Formats: sequence, structure tokens, C-alpha cells
Amino acid sequence: MGLATFISRIAGLVRDVVVARVFGAGFVSDAFFMAFTIPNLLRRFFGEGALTAAFVPVYTEISTTRGEDEAQRLACRSVTLLSLVMLLVVVAGMLLAPWIVRGVGFGFGDISGKLELTTSLTRVMFPYVGLVSVLALLTGILNVRGHFFLPSLSPLLLNAGMILGALLLGSFFSHPIYGLATGVLLGGVAQLVLQYPVLLRYRIRLRPDFRFAGDAALGRIARLMLPGVAGVAIYQINVIVTRLLASFLPQGSVSYLYYGQRLFEFPQGIFIVSLAQAVLPMMSRHAADGDDEAFRDSFRFALSLMVVFTLPAIFGLMICARPVYSLFFMGGEFDLKALEATSLTLIYYAPGLLFVGLSRVAAQTFYALKDTRTPVLVSFWTLIVNAGLGYLLMGPLQYLGLALALSLASAFNALWLIILLRRRIGSFIRHSLLRPLRGTVPATLGMILVATPMVNLCDWTLPGEIWQKSLVLFLAVAGGGLSFLLLCMLFRVEEVSRAWQLLRRRRGGASKA
Repeated sequence: MGLATFISRIAGLVRDVVVARVFGAGFVSDAFFMAFTIPNLLRRFFGEGALTAAFVPVYTEISTTRGEDEAQRLACRSVTLLSLVMLLVVVAGMLLAPWIVRGVGFGFGDISGKLELTTSLTRVMFPYVGLVSVLALLTGILNVRGHFFLPSLSPLLLNAGMILGALLLGSFFSHPIYGLATGVLLGGVAQLVLQYPVLLRYRIRLRPDFRFAGDAALGRIARLMLPGVAGVAIYQINVIVTRLLASFLPQGSVSYLYYGQRLFEFPQGIFIVSLAQAVLPMMSRHAADGDDEAFRDSFRFALSLMVVFTLPAIFGLMICARPVYSLFFMGGEFDLKALEATSLTLIYYAPGLLFVGLSRVAAQTFYALKDTRTPVLVSFWTLIVNAGLGYLLMGPLQYLGLALALSLASAFNALWLIILLRRRIGSFIRHSLLRPLRGTVPATLGMILVATPMVNLCDWTLPGEIWQKSLVLFLAVAGGGLSFLLLCMLFRVEEVSRAWQLLRRRRGGASKA
């Protein structure tokens, strides 16, 4: 899953490089990223977050206790019902786009034509919400079956669609940015189509089934989903609050935050999302079987893995921020000012990586226990903290203050969830959080000492010199990563050894099959 996500993130990096060089960081890119905020919000609102968290535990239980026929019926009815709901959402969103955009990008009203362009782009991309919400449900079904690779690889198709749209489709429209928006739709369709051959391989044949009334399992999913929707909505409102505040800052601020967050999401997708998404079906299965010890062991292992791999990723992002943006983004419309701004934004985002990871695992644990209410409460107060800190910090620090506010709010969210989870399942902080730090901290310091001098061999403020920059960055990343792994072995970091054993066992099983 991590490998598939890594490939998709590489494609995402290529996509962002193309968008940055073609459209830069200004009027047009601000409008596109703000417009893309709305479909992304609703995608997680209806699909990836709330629905998956509610569907997977119930589907796992039905499959385990009642057999495949009942699980098949539940899958068909869930997909049918979700498709109908999303059709209504898409139609309503396209009709209400002017008011939605004015609500989330109010500051754009001071710049002639910016709100209108954002509204038009929102309408073009809104059907993506329906496509990717159904995709999230299909992904949940495949994850329960133990298949993670292709669902995790599907974002590659979205990225390919957007690259195609930016480079080739723009010439067919009055403004090239509409080609990029059309690429979003093409990528969404391709993502959905990719899943069906895999579903057939697992003998899952989805047919329309409108017999919703009286289905107790659907009712349970709905009851679990409602508080989950609120929790996801609150999280996404954090993003909207940040974009709304940024719309009042100088032009380009929305783009700086977007590009900074995109690189922040690179390790987030590989380590955090992959691990959290893989652990939900596993813990749900343990909960359905009543195996409390296996449940706690899975949780503790996931949490300690998150600590071990996100801590070096934080400092890796800080060290490589300017080199990455210089090598891949600098050129065309992306100038030195954009380079410095996005690099600093990423540095302010980076500390939040650990806390986002801890929050994700803790929230998935509550979901596996069929408790979607507690994460909602914590998310609500996190929203208040983020909005308050953002408002206070955007004055002195501008867009950097908004990035810092989100990192601090993530820390607040993680710590509160961990405290509440400790009351629920017992003590785990010393074993899962503090013990891994004994070896991970010195290993991370060693990585910093190796990578930093190597990165400083180049002047990253100058454009060009692609081959020299590529070589220096590759050696810095490879040298830092290798030194981290060797020091982890020296300090006997258990999680690294255990993860390697799991990978070898999985590879051995695959080769025998």
C-alpha cells in the first residue's frame, strides 16, 4: 500500500510541477485551488472519511458472521444508495456554486473577475465529488478483502488526467485553466473504472439494489456515519477557514499554502494514510472476533510505527523544502519569490506531520470500536483552536501564520484523542510513544547531520542546473535515509526490524502464490 501510494505521490508531484510552471502562483492558480477545495471537502465529507469509517466495520462484521451473500447484498445497496445521494449533491452544488464560492473565498471579491472564475471552475469540477465518493466505498470493500495496491494506486489516474488537462486540453477552451479542471473529471472517471476488474476478481458483482427499507445493516452504517460526517466536516472546515483567511492576504497566498501542503502530503500519504487505512479493517476484524489483545497489539504497533517514520520525515521536509521546490517547481511562472514563500510554508507545516499521524491512528481506533462520536467532539474544539490561532497569527506572520496555526491545532487534536483513548483501552503511551523515541531521536539527529551538509552543496536560488541539483538532492535523501535506517538498527529500534520481517513474510507469501 505504501509502495502504491509512493508511486501516486510521485505522479502528484509531477502534476504539481506542471501546474506550477504553467499557471504559477497568482490570480488563476488561486481561483483553481479555491474551486478545487469545494469538491475535495465534499469528497471527504461523503466518501473517504465518514462513509468508509462507518462502512468498513459493519461490512467486516457482516462478512465474518453472516457470510458472503449478506455482505454482497450490503455492498450493492450501499453503492446504490450512495450513488443516488451523490447525484442530488452534485446537482445542488452546481446550482448553488455562486453562493458557496462567495462563502469560502469572500476575500476574492476585491479582485475583478476572480470570484466569477472560481465559480465557473467549481461547476466544472463538482461531478468529481460523486465519482470519488463511490470510489471510496469500493476501496473500503477491497480493503476488507485484503486488497490495497490498486485502490492506493488510483490517484495516479487523477494526476495523469490533470497533467493531460494542463498540457493538452487547455487549448480547446477560452482559458487554459478549464483544461486543468476537465482533467480532474477525466481522472475521476478513470479512478472509478480501475476498481471494477479487481472487484470481479474477488467475485463481487455490484448491481442496483433499491431495497433500502428495513435493512438493519444500512441503518447501522447511517447511524455511525452521521457523527462521522460531522467530524469530517469539522476537519474540512479547518481547511476552508485557512483558505478563507488566506483570501484576505496578498495575492498568491492561497497558492503558497496549497503548494506547501501538497509536499507536506507526500510523506503523509505514504506513511500516515496508508498505515491508518490498512489498520482499520484489521482492528475491525479483531473487534468483531472479540480478540481484545490482538486489537490492542495492532493499535500499539501502528502508533509506534507512526512515531518512528514521521519524526525523520518532519526534518527531512524541512531540510529538503527549498531544494525540492527549486529543482522541480522553479521555472516558467514559478519564480524566486514563489520558491522562498512555498519553502517557508512547508517548514511551518512540517511539525504537524507527527500529530496528524497520531490523530489518524487514534481516530481509526475509535471507528473500529464503532465510536464515531468522540472524534467529532475533539474535531469541533480543534476547529475553534485553528480558527482562533489563524486569526491571531495571520497578522504578524501572514500565510505562514495560517500554516503554523494548523500545525498547532493538529497537536491539540492528537493529544486530546490520545488522552481519551487511554481511558478507553488502557495504558499505551509509554510503550507506543515514548519507548520508540529512545532510538528514533538519535537516528534522526544522525540523518540531519548527514543530509544537511550535502544539501548545502548547491545554490538552490538559481534556476537551471537540473542534473547537478538532481544528483545533490538524490545523494542527500539517500544518504540521510540510509544513515537513519542503519542507526535504527544500531539502537535496536524494534519497529524497523518488525516492519522488515512483515515485508519479507508478505513477499515470500506472494512469491509462493
